[in-house]
Amino acid sequence: MSKILIRGAKVLGGEPQDVLIDGETIEAVGTGLSAEGATVVEAEGKILLPGLVDLHTHLREPGREDSETVLTGTKAAAVGGFTAVHAMANTFPVADTAGVVEQVWRLGKESGYCDVQPVGAVTVGLEGKKLAELGAMHDSAAGVKVFSDDGKCVDDAVIMRRALEYVKAFDGVVAQHAQEPRLTEGAQMNEGIVSSELGLGGWPAVAEESIIARDVLLAAHVGSRVHICHLSTAGSVEIVRWAKSKGWNVTAEVTPHHLLLTDELVRTYNPVYKVNPPLRTEADVMALREALADGTIDCVATDHAPHPHEDKDCEWAAAAMGMVGLETALSVVQQTMVDSGLLDWAGVADRMSFRPAAIGRLEGHGRPVSAGEPANLTLVDPAYRGAVDPSGFASRSRNTPYEGRELPGRVTHTWLRGHATVVDGNLA
Repeated sequence: MSKILIRGAKVLGGEPQDVLIDGETIEAVGTGLSAEGATVVEAEGKILLPGLVDLHTHLREPGREDSETVLTGTKAAAVGGFTAVHAMANTFPVADTAGVVEQVWRLGKESGYCDVQPVGAVTVGLEGKKLAELGAMHDSAAGVKVFSDDGKCVDDAVIMRRALEYVKAFDGVVAQHAQEPRLTEGAQMNEGIVSSELGLGGWPAVAEESIIARDVLLAAHVGSRVHICHLSTAGSVEIVRWAKSKGWNVTAEVTPHHLLLTDELVRTYNPVYKVNPPLRTEADVMALREALADGTIDCVATDHAPHPHEDKDCEWAAAAMGMVGLETALSVVQQTMVDSGLLDWAGVADRMSFRPAAIGRLEGHGRPVSAGEPANLTLVDPAYRGAVDPSGFASRSRNTPYEGRELPGRVTHTWLRGHATVVDGNLA
Protein backbone atom coordinates (compact mmCIF):
# COMPACT_ATOMS: atom_id res chain seq x y z
CA MET A 1 0.00 0.00 0.00
CA SER A 2 1.55 3.32 -1.08
CA LYS A 3 1.92 6.41 1.03
CA ILE A 4 -0.71 9.16 0.86
CA LEU A 5 -0.03 12.82 1.68
CA ILE A 6 -3.10 14.90 2.47
CA ARG A 7 -1.87 18.46 2.06
CA GLY A 8 -3.30 21.54 3.77
CA ALA A 9 -6.43 20.05 5.34
CA LYS A 10 -8.10 21.69 8.33
CA VAL A 11 -7.86 18.84 10.84
CA LEU A 12 -11.11 18.87 12.84
CA GLY A 13 -11.67 22.36 11.45
CA GLY A 14 -8.44 23.79 12.89
CA GLU A 15 -5.39 25.28 11.21
CA PRO A 16 -4.29 23.72 7.91
CA GLN A 17 -1.95 20.76 8.33
CA ASP A 18 -0.50 17.95 6.29
CA VAL A 19 -1.31 14.34 7.16
CA LEU A 20 0.91 11.51 5.95
CA ILE A 21 -0.55 8.01 5.74
CA ASP A 22 1.77 5.02 5.49
CA GLY A 23 -0.03 1.75 4.96
CA GLU A 24 -2.86 1.43 7.48
CA THR A 25 -1.55 4.07 9.86
CA ILE A 26 -1.12 7.83 10.15
CA GLU A 27 2.64 8.34 10.10
CA ALA A 28 2.81 12.09 10.75
CA VAL A 29 0.71 15.23 11.17
CA GLY A 30 2.32 18.65 10.73
CA THR A 31 3.20 21.37 8.24
CA GLY A 32 5.52 21.11 5.26
CA LEU A 33 5.47 17.32 5.22
CA SER A 34 6.77 15.48 2.19
CA ALA A 35 7.17 11.85 1.18
CA GLU A 36 8.84 10.54 -1.93
CA GLY A 37 6.45 8.65 -4.15
CA ALA A 38 3.39 9.48 -2.06
CA THR A 39 0.01 10.06 -3.67
CA VAL A 40 -0.77 13.72 -2.94
CA VAL A 41 -4.32 14.86 -2.14
CA GLU A 42 -4.65 18.66 -2.24
CA ALA A 43 -7.04 19.55 0.57
CA GLU A 44 -6.95 23.32 0.85
CA GLY A 45 -10.19 24.60 2.37
CA LYS A 46 -11.35 21.09 3.23
CA ILE A 47 -12.07 19.58 6.65
CA LEU A 48 -10.36 16.35 7.73
CA LEU A 49 -12.32 14.28 10.24
CA PRO A 50 -11.85 10.85 11.75
CA GLY A 51 -13.92 8.29 9.84
CA LEU A 52 -17.58 8.57 10.84
CA VAL A 53 -19.23 5.83 12.91
CA ASP A 54 -22.94 5.02 12.67
CA LEU A 55 -24.53 3.30 15.65
CA HIS A 56 -27.78 2.61 13.79
CA THR A 57 -27.87 1.25 10.23
CA HIS A 58 -30.27 -1.16 8.56
CA LEU A 59 -28.39 -3.20 5.95
CA ARG A 60 -31.37 -5.59 5.40
CA GLU A 61 -29.19 -8.62 4.57
CA PRO A 62 -30.04 -11.44 5.11
CA GLY A 63 -33.61 -11.56 3.85
CA ARG A 64 -34.43 -8.20 2.27
CA GLU A 65 -31.74 -7.87 -0.36
CA ASP A 66 -34.30 -6.12 -2.58
CA SER A 67 -33.92 -3.12 -0.23
CA GLU A 68 -30.19 -3.24 0.54
CA THR A 69 -27.27 -5.60 0.88
CA VAL A 70 -24.23 -5.38 3.09
CA LEU A 71 -22.22 -4.48 -0.03
CA THR A 72 -24.53 -1.69 -1.28
CA GLY A 73 -25.09 -0.39 2.24
CA THR A 74 -21.39 -0.16 3.00
CA LYS A 75 -20.80 1.58 -0.33
CA ALA A 76 -23.41 4.15 0.70
CA ALA A 77 -21.71 4.45 4.07
CA ALA A 78 -18.32 5.12 2.49
CA VAL A 79 -19.79 7.80 0.22
CA GLY A 80 -21.23 9.41 3.34
CA GLY A 81 -17.84 9.43 5.07
CA PHE A 82 -18.42 6.44 7.35
CA THR A 83 -15.72 3.89 8.09
CA ALA A 84 -17.85 1.79 10.46
CA VAL A 85 -21.55 1.04 10.84
CA HIS A 86 -23.57 -0.98 13.33
CA ALA A 87 -25.99 -3.25 11.46
CA MET A 88 -29.37 -3.62 13.17
CA ALA A 89 -30.83 -7.03 13.96
CA ASN A 90 -34.26 -6.86 12.25
CA THR A 91 -33.24 -9.00 9.30
CA PHE A 92 -34.80 -12.27 8.02
CA PRO A 93 -33.77 -14.38 9.85
CA VAL A 94 -33.39 -12.09 12.83
CA ALA A 95 -29.82 -11.60 14.06
CA ASP A 96 -30.54 -13.33 17.37
CA THR A 97 -27.93 -16.11 17.17
CA ALA A 98 -24.17 -16.30 16.82
CA GLY A 99 -24.57 -17.78 13.35
CA VAL A 100 -26.50 -14.84 11.90
CA VAL A 101 -24.33 -12.10 13.42
CA GLU A 102 -21.23 -13.88 12.16
CA GLN A 103 -22.74 -14.04 8.67
CA VAL A 104 -23.34 -10.28 8.65
CA TRP A 105 -19.87 -9.61 10.08
CA ARG A 106 -18.19 -11.75 7.40
CA LEU A 107 -20.20 -10.06 4.64
CA GLY A 108 -18.88 -6.75 5.96
CA LYS A 109 -15.30 -8.05 5.83
CA GLU A 110 -15.83 -9.13 2.23
CA SER A 111 -17.29 -5.78 1.14
CA GLY A 112 -14.19 -3.81 2.10
CA TYR A 113 -15.94 -0.42 2.03
CA CYS A 114 -16.40 -0.02 5.78
CA ASP A 115 -16.33 -2.10 8.93
CA VAL A 116 -19.66 -3.72 9.83
CA GLN A 117 -20.36 -4.38 13.50
CA PRO A 118 -23.54 -6.45 13.89
CA VAL A 119 -26.08 -5.50 16.55
CA GLY A 120 -27.63 -8.52 18.22
CA ALA A 121 -31.33 -8.85 18.99
CA VAL A 122 -32.33 -8.54 22.65
CA THR A 123 -35.12 -11.10 22.35
CA VAL A 124 -35.68 -14.18 20.21
CA GLY A 125 -37.26 -13.17 16.91
CA LEU A 126 -37.72 -9.60 18.22
CA GLU A 127 -40.86 -10.95 19.88
CA GLY A 128 -40.10 -9.51 23.32
CA LYS A 129 -40.79 -12.78 25.15
CA LYS A 130 -37.47 -14.53 25.71
CA LEU A 131 -33.87 -13.25 25.83
CA ALA A 132 -31.81 -14.10 22.76
CA GLU A 133 -28.35 -15.69 22.92
CA LEU A 134 -26.64 -12.51 24.12
CA GLY A 135 -23.55 -14.23 25.51
CA ALA A 136 -23.10 -16.46 22.45
CA MET A 137 -23.33 -13.46 20.13
CA HIS A 138 -20.77 -11.60 22.21
CA ASP A 139 -18.41 -14.61 22.23
CA SER A 140 -18.77 -15.14 18.47
CA ALA A 141 -16.30 -13.89 15.86
CA ALA A 142 -18.53 -10.80 15.51
CA GLY A 143 -17.88 -9.82 19.16
CA VAL A 144 -21.29 -8.19 19.60
CA LYS A 145 -21.43 -5.45 22.26
CA VAL A 146 -24.67 -3.65 21.28
CA PHE A 147 -28.08 -5.33 21.49
CA SER A 148 -31.38 -3.94 20.22
CA ASP A 149 -34.82 -5.05 19.08
CA ASP A 150 -34.96 -1.84 17.03
CA GLY A 151 -38.12 -1.60 15.01
CA LYS A 152 -39.83 -2.93 18.11
CA CYS A 153 -39.65 -1.88 21.75
CA VAL A 154 -38.59 -4.19 24.54
CA ASP A 155 -41.78 -3.21 26.36
CA ASP A 156 -41.71 -5.91 29.07
CA ALA A 157 -39.94 -4.35 32.07
CA VAL A 158 -38.75 -7.70 33.40
CA ILE A 159 -37.22 -8.72 30.06
CA MET A 160 -35.53 -5.30 29.81
CA ARG A 161 -34.15 -5.62 33.33
CA ARG A 162 -32.76 -9.10 32.60
CA ALA A 163 -31.11 -7.87 29.40
CA LEU A 164 -29.48 -4.95 31.21
CA GLU A 165 -28.21 -7.33 33.90
CA TYR A 166 -26.90 -9.82 31.33
CA VAL A 167 -24.83 -7.37 29.26
CA LYS A 168 -23.01 -6.11 32.35
CA ALA A 169 -20.92 -9.29 32.21
CA PHE A 170 -19.08 -8.07 29.10
CA ASP A 171 -19.61 -4.28 29.21
CA GLY A 172 -22.37 -4.45 26.61
CA VAL A 173 -25.19 -1.98 26.07
CA VAL A 174 -28.90 -2.37 25.36
CA ALA A 175 -30.11 0.10 22.72
CA GLN A 176 -33.82 0.72 23.16
CA HIS A 177 -36.39 1.66 20.52
CA ALA A 178 -38.57 3.62 22.92
CA GLN A 179 -42.17 3.10 21.86
CA GLU A 180 -44.95 2.00 24.20
CA PRO A 181 -46.91 -0.25 21.80
CA ARG A 182 -50.33 0.21 23.40
CA LEU A 183 -50.08 3.99 23.00
CA THR A 184 -49.12 3.80 19.33
CA GLU A 185 -51.55 1.25 17.88
CA GLY A 186 -52.52 2.42 14.40
CA ALA A 187 -50.23 5.46 14.65
CA GLN A 188 -49.36 7.11 11.34
CA MET A 189 -47.58 10.31 12.38
CA ASN A 190 -46.79 12.56 15.35
CA GLU A 191 -49.82 13.20 17.55
CA GLY A 192 -50.55 16.90 17.52
CA ILE A 193 -52.20 19.72 15.62
CA VAL A 194 -51.26 18.39 12.19
CA SER A 195 -52.48 14.84 12.89
CA SER A 196 -55.78 16.24 14.15
CA GLU A 197 -56.25 18.36 11.03
CA LEU A 198 -55.32 15.49 8.69
CA GLY A 199 -57.28 12.85 10.59
CA LEU A 200 -54.29 10.52 10.85
CA GLY A 201 -53.66 8.29 13.86
CA GLY A 202 -51.27 9.97 16.28
CA TRP A 203 -47.97 8.70 17.78
CA PRO A 204 -47.83 10.70 21.06
CA ALA A 205 -44.59 11.96 22.58
CA VAL A 206 -45.46 10.24 25.86
CA ALA A 207 -45.18 6.85 24.16
CA GLU A 208 -41.46 7.52 23.74
CA GLU A 209 -40.89 9.40 26.97
CA SER A 210 -42.53 6.85 29.26
CA ILE A 211 -40.28 4.04 28.02
CA ILE A 212 -37.16 6.19 28.32
CA ALA A 213 -38.10 7.15 31.89
CA ARG A 214 -38.61 3.50 32.81
CA ASP A 215 -35.39 2.35 31.19
CA VAL A 216 -33.08 4.96 32.68
CA LEU A 217 -34.46 3.97 36.10
CA LEU A 218 -33.88 0.28 35.32
CA ALA A 219 -30.33 0.95 34.12
CA ALA A 220 -29.59 2.86 37.32
CA HIS A 221 -31.14 0.11 39.44
CA VAL A 222 -28.98 -2.66 37.98
CA GLY A 223 -25.90 -0.51 37.27
CA SER A 224 -25.88 -1.17 33.54
CA ARG A 225 -25.62 0.75 30.27
CA VAL A 226 -28.69 1.79 28.27
CA HIS A 227 -28.64 3.67 24.97
CA ILE A 228 -31.72 5.46 23.61
CA CYS A 229 -32.22 5.05 19.86
CA HIS A 230 -33.48 7.91 17.66
CA LEU A 231 -34.62 10.21 20.48
CA SER A 232 -37.19 12.58 18.99
CA THR A 233 -39.01 14.77 21.53
CA ALA A 234 -38.21 17.69 23.80
CA GLY A 235 -39.58 15.71 26.74
CA SER A 236 -37.21 12.84 26.02
CA VAL A 237 -34.32 15.31 26.09
CA GLU A 238 -35.31 16.44 29.59
CA ILE A 239 -35.52 12.85 30.89
CA VAL A 240 -32.06 11.99 29.50
CA ARG A 241 -30.64 15.26 30.87
CA TRP A 242 -32.05 14.39 34.30
CA ALA A 243 -30.67 10.84 34.16
CA LYS A 244 -27.21 12.11 33.25
CA SER A 245 -27.34 14.63 36.10
CA LYS A 246 -27.70 11.62 38.40
CA GLY A 247 -24.54 10.10 36.97
CA TRP A 248 -26.37 7.17 35.42
CA ASN A 249 -24.88 5.33 32.46
CA VAL A 250 -27.33 6.60 29.84
CA THR A 251 -26.53 7.64 26.27
CA ALA A 252 -28.74 8.79 23.41
CA GLU A 253 -28.70 9.40 19.68
CA VAL A 254 -30.60 11.65 17.29
CA THR A 255 -31.13 11.14 13.56
CA PRO A 256 -30.33 13.76 10.93
CA HIS A 257 -33.96 13.85 9.80
CA HIS A 258 -35.18 14.66 13.30
CA LEU A 259 -32.73 17.57 13.36
CA LEU A 260 -34.17 19.11 10.19
CA LEU A 261 -37.67 17.95 9.24
CA THR A 262 -41.01 18.52 10.98
CA ASP A 263 -44.48 16.97 10.92
CA GLU A 264 -45.70 19.85 8.74
CA LEU A 265 -44.25 17.90 5.78
CA VAL A 266 -46.85 15.17 6.32
CA ARG A 267 -49.44 17.59 4.88
CA THR A 268 -48.06 16.53 1.46
CA TYR A 269 -49.13 12.92 2.16
CA ASN A 270 -45.82 11.90 0.56
CA PRO A 271 -44.87 8.58 2.20
CA VAL A 272 -41.18 9.49 1.96
CA TYR A 273 -41.80 11.45 5.18
CA LYS A 274 -43.26 8.45 7.01
CA VAL A 275 -40.78 7.28 9.63
CA ASN A 276 -40.64 5.73 13.10
CA PRO A 277 -40.42 7.59 15.41
CA PRO A 278 -42.35 10.15 13.38
CA LEU A 279 -41.25 13.62 12.38
CA ARG A 280 -42.09 15.88 15.32
CA THR A 281 -42.77 19.60 15.79
CA GLU A 282 -40.52 22.60 15.22
CA ALA A 283 -40.18 22.96 19.00
CA ASP A 284 -38.95 19.38 19.24
CA VAL A 285 -36.45 19.94 16.44
CA MET A 286 -34.99 22.99 18.18
CA ALA A 287 -34.76 21.10 21.50
CA LEU A 288 -32.93 18.23 19.79
CA ARG A 289 -30.41 20.59 18.21
CA GLU A 290 -29.69 22.29 21.53
CA ALA A 291 -29.34 18.92 23.27
CA LEU A 292 -26.90 17.65 20.66
CA ALA A 293 -24.91 20.86 21.02
CA ASP A 294 -24.70 20.68 24.82
CA GLY A 295 -23.93 16.96 24.87
CA THR A 296 -27.18 15.74 26.42
CA ILE A 297 -27.63 13.79 23.18
CA ASP A 298 -24.34 11.99 22.65
CA CYS A 299 -24.30 11.32 18.95
CA VAL A 300 -25.91 11.42 15.53
CA ALA A 301 -27.02 8.06 14.11
CA THR A 302 -28.62 7.72 10.69
CA ASP A 303 -31.28 5.02 11.24
CA HIS A 304 -30.64 4.36 7.53
CA ALA A 305 -33.78 2.43 6.57
CA PRO A 306 -33.85 1.48 2.89
CA HIS A 307 -37.09 0.34 1.24
CA PRO A 308 -37.83 -0.73 -2.34
CA HIS A 309 -39.85 1.59 -4.56
CA GLU A 310 -43.12 -0.31 -4.18
CA ASP A 311 -43.05 -0.02 -0.37
CA LYS A 312 -43.04 3.78 -0.55
CA ASP A 313 -44.83 4.55 -3.82
CA CYS A 314 -48.30 3.91 -2.40
CA GLU A 315 -50.92 5.54 -0.20
CA TRP A 316 -49.67 6.89 3.14
CA ALA A 317 -51.39 4.31 5.36
CA ALA A 318 -49.91 1.36 3.48
CA ALA A 319 -46.38 2.75 3.16
CA ALA A 320 -43.40 1.37 5.08
CA MET A 321 -41.73 3.56 7.70
CA GLY A 322 -38.16 4.70 7.19
CA MET A 323 -35.70 6.83 5.24
CA VAL A 324 -32.24 6.27 3.76
CA GLY A 325 -29.68 8.48 5.44
CA LEU A 326 -26.06 7.39 5.13
CA GLU A 327 -25.17 9.51 2.09
CA THR A 328 -26.78 12.74 3.36
CA ALA A 329 -26.15 12.58 7.13
CA LEU A 330 -23.06 14.78 7.28
CA SER A 331 -24.62 17.42 5.02
CA VAL A 332 -27.71 17.64 7.23
CA VAL A 333 -25.52 17.96 10.33
CA GLN A 334 -23.50 20.70 8.64
CA GLN A 335 -26.66 22.63 7.79
CA THR A 336 -28.42 22.24 11.13
CA MET A 337 -25.49 22.31 13.54
CA VAL A 338 -22.35 23.80 11.94
CA ASP A 339 -23.74 26.47 9.64
CA SER A 340 -26.11 27.51 12.46
CA GLY A 341 -23.18 27.98 14.85
CA LEU A 342 -24.32 25.31 17.32
CA LEU A 343 -21.32 23.01 16.74
CA ASP A 344 -17.84 23.42 15.28
CA TRP A 345 -16.17 20.69 13.23
CA ALA A 346 -14.41 19.29 16.30
CA GLY A 347 -17.90 18.90 17.79
CA VAL A 348 -19.02 17.05 14.67
CA ALA A 349 -16.05 14.69 15.02
CA ASP A 350 -17.08 14.10 18.64
CA ARG A 351 -20.77 13.44 17.89
CA MET A 352 -20.28 11.43 14.69
CA SER A 353 -17.07 9.50 15.40
CA PHE A 354 -15.58 9.64 18.90
CA ARG A 355 -18.74 9.15 20.95
CA PRO A 356 -20.54 6.54 18.80
CA ALA A 357 -17.34 4.46 18.67
CA ALA A 358 -17.02 4.71 22.46
CA ILE A 359 -20.67 3.76 23.06
CA GLY A 360 -20.31 0.73 20.76
CA ARG A 361 -16.88 -0.12 22.24
CA LEU A 362 -15.58 -0.20 18.68
CA GLU A 363 -11.81 -0.51 18.57
CA GLY A 364 -9.80 1.28 15.89
CA HIS A 365 -12.51 3.84 15.16
CA GLY A 366 -13.29 7.19 16.71
CA ARG A 367 -9.59 7.79 17.19
CA PRO A 368 -7.66 11.11 17.09
CA VAL A 369 -6.15 12.30 13.83
CA SER A 370 -2.58 11.90 15.04
CA ALA A 371 0.58 9.89 14.39
CA GLY A 372 0.33 6.19 15.18
CA GLU A 373 -3.47 6.06 14.88
CA PRO A 374 -5.39 3.97 12.30
CA ALA A 375 -5.88 5.87 9.05
CA ASN A 376 -9.68 5.90 9.16
CA LEU A 377 -10.37 9.36 7.77
CA THR A 378 -12.94 11.48 5.97
CA LEU A 379 -12.22 14.61 3.91
CA VAL A 380 -15.10 17.07 3.51
CA ASP A 381 -15.59 20.08 1.24
CA PRO A 382 -17.80 22.35 3.37
CA ALA A 383 -18.17 24.97 0.64
CA TYR A 384 -19.99 22.61 -1.72
CA ARG A 385 -23.69 23.22 -2.33
CA GLY A 386 -25.85 20.91 -4.39
CA ALA A 387 -29.33 19.43 -4.76
CA VAL A 388 -29.78 15.86 -3.57
CA ASP A 389 -30.21 13.46 -6.50
CA PRO A 390 -31.09 9.94 -5.29
CA SER A 391 -30.55 8.48 -8.76
CA GLY A 392 -26.84 8.70 -8.02
CA PHE A 393 -27.00 6.99 -4.62
CA ALA A 394 -24.78 4.00 -3.90
CA SER A 395 -27.60 2.59 -1.76
CA ARG A 396 -29.95 0.14 -3.46
CA SER A 397 -32.94 2.20 -2.27
CA ARG A 398 -33.99 5.78 -3.05
CA ASN A 399 -36.39 6.69 -0.23
CA THR A 400 -34.75 9.97 0.76
CA PRO A 401 -36.77 12.92 2.12
CA TYR A 402 -34.20 15.32 0.64
CA GLU A 403 -34.68 14.74 -3.09
CA GLY A 404 -34.21 18.07 -4.87
CA ARG A 405 -33.31 19.87 -1.63
CA GLU A 406 -30.04 21.81 -1.62
CA LEU A 407 -27.71 20.66 1.14
CA PRO A 408 -24.21 21.89 2.02
CA GLY A 409 -20.99 19.94 2.12
CA ARG A 410 -19.70 16.87 0.30
CA VAL A 411 -17.41 14.04 1.24
CA THR A 412 -14.58 14.03 -1.29
CA HIS A 413 -12.44 11.23 0.16
CA THR A 414 -12.83 8.40 2.65
CA TRP A 415 -10.01 6.14 3.82
CA LEU A 416 -10.47 2.84 5.67
CA ARG A 417 -7.18 1.89 7.31
CA GLY A 418 -5.31 3.83 4.64
CA HIS A 419 -7.23 2.29 1.75
CA ALA A 420 -9.20 4.84 -0.29
CA THR A 421 -12.86 3.84 -0.50
CA VAL A 422 -13.99 7.19 -1.96
CA VAL A 423 -11.88 9.45 -4.20
CA ASP A 424 -13.10 12.81 -5.51
CA GLY A 425 -16.62 11.99 -4.35
CA ASN A 426 -16.77 8.68 -6.21
CA LEU A 427 -16.41 5.11 -4.98
CA ALA A 428 -12.86 3.90 -5.45
